[in-house]
This record gives sequence, C-alpha cells and structure tokens, in this order.
Amino acid sequence: MSTTGYSRSPRLLKGALIYFGAPMLIPIPNIIVFQYNPESMTRTLTPFQPSPQVTAEGRVTNQSGQGKGASLSQPCDPQESFSLALELDATDALEHPESHPLAMVSGIADRLAAIEMLMYPPEEGGGLLGGMASISVSAGGLSLGGGAGGADTTPKRVPIVLFFWGPGRIVPVRVTTLSIEEQQYSPTLYPLRAKANIGLNVLSLEELKALEGDPSSEAALEIAKGCYSFTRTQKKVLATANLANSAESIIGMLPI
Repeated sequence: MSTTGYSRSPRLLKGALIYFGAPMLIPIPNIIVFQYNPESMTRTLTPFQPSPQVTAEGRVTNQSGQGKGASLSQPCDPQESFSLALELDATDALEHPESHPLAMVSGIADRLAAIEMLMYPPEEGGGLLGGMASISVSAGGLSLGGGAGGADTTPKRVPIVLFFWGPGRIVPVRVTTLSIEEQQYSPTLYPLRAKANIGLNVLSLEELKALEGDPSSEAALEIAKGCYSFTRTQKKVLATANLANSAESIIGMLPI
C-alpha cells in the first residue's frame, strides 16, 4: 500500500494570541499564530496576599488577620501568569516572494506590530487607522494633532486577549511585559529575525466581572469568561483524575 501523502507524525497545534477588537455583536478575532511554539514556558501562581494594616497600637496586621483560619484566607483565585519567548523569522517567506509579498517589503515587522498593539488601547473609529492623529509641519516645528475634538482624556482600556495553548488552556490575559530583540535587518532596516519575550497575566472571573458595563465589549467579555471557566473546569477534572495515581502510590507503599 502506498504511503504517499500519509504521515504517522501527529499534527502539531500552534499556540496563538487572539484579540477580539472589533466592537460588534459578534466580535471578529484577530489571531496572531505563533510561527514556532516556544520549547519552554514559565507559569507562576501567586496566592492572595492581603494589604498590611497598622493598628492603633502600632502593630502590623492585614485585612484578613481577624478570625479563625485567617492564615488560609483565599477570597479569590490565585493570580496566574505566563512568561514565554517567541521566535520570529522571515527566512522561509523570503524564499517564496511570490507567495509572501508583505515579507519582502517589511520582513516580520507586521507580526511584531500586531503583538505590540495588544498593549495599546483600541483607537476610536473601529479600526487600526480609525484614530490616527494628524501630523503637520510648520515654522515652529513638528506638531501632532489628535483630531477635531482635541486631546481625549477619557480613560481607555487595553484589549482583552485570549492565550491559546491547545484545547486544554484557553485563558483571557493582559499583556504585561514585552521585550523584543531584533537580530537581523533588511536593506531598508525592517527586522527579518527577532525574539519576543512576553509576560501575560491571566484575568480571573472577578476581574472580568469588574469590566462589565461597556456594551461595546460585552460579547468579548462573555467569551473571555467562558474560556476561563472552561479551562478551570479542566483543571478540576485532571486533578480528580490524579486520584488514580494516588491510589496506585498508596498500594505501592504497602508491605508485600
């Protein structure tokens, strides 16, 4: 039997960052698929830490320092964070310029820009260029205008991002740190290779509920809450499945 076109190797899923940025009834996702999955990733869980309080006698205590079991107080889920490094390379795309015209012009600058924009509040107007400021040059120098309405002091929110790492981990996150090391450039100085070190903080259900009230982000919030609950439920199921390992370990501890 011919094995042409058949591979025994499993298909590898790619990690991704998904941004629901369009203010629509059903938001359209902007998916940033990882070119290469990182070989390692650091995951940190930090438990609730109450703020210290100073009593009238000058003693330092905390908000949960009263009552029995205060040392085990945990009013919310622990803060979970991820740290990972992404490799980006335009070499493969440059070998087939007819299929990747954008890479010929800007290398990997478009992918880097898409990651960077996850740290910016969405512009008014519903698109990346919707709120672009006007630039003018005069005798006094360069001036930057923010549009007809002048400077906007309304508080803005950075977007909610979904971190996809296979079906077992899809969580809403905020990008907290981004460090980019550009390693090689095109003749027009667009980066051709880079490493992006990204820090992500998982948004808990409590944090997501605190964001409710904005009709433009209601659909994205519901998707984010559903993903968080789905991933947390999987953790519970896997933890319960570990009981089988516990039973086997107990049997192994018994004298023969």
